[in-house]
Amino acid sequence: MNWEQIKGKWQQTKGQVQEKWGELTEDDLQVVNGKREQLVGKVQERYGIAKEEAERQVKDFEKTCNC
Repeated sequence: MNWEQIKGKWQQTKGQVQEKWGELTEDDLQVVNGKREQLVGKVQERYGIAKEEAERQVKDFEKTCNC
């Protein structure tokens, strides 16, 4: 699935995002609002990981999302 599809279905996708990254808050998800770079930044911030690792995780999510 490409990010445009995920962004278009953000309300449905939020639950899957929260399952994968449980430390993200509802406020975080509202800030992200379907924006890929925002999600990468929030994952990086909440989990204290490098940007490259956050990018990898989001890319994996993008490939496997059942949105």
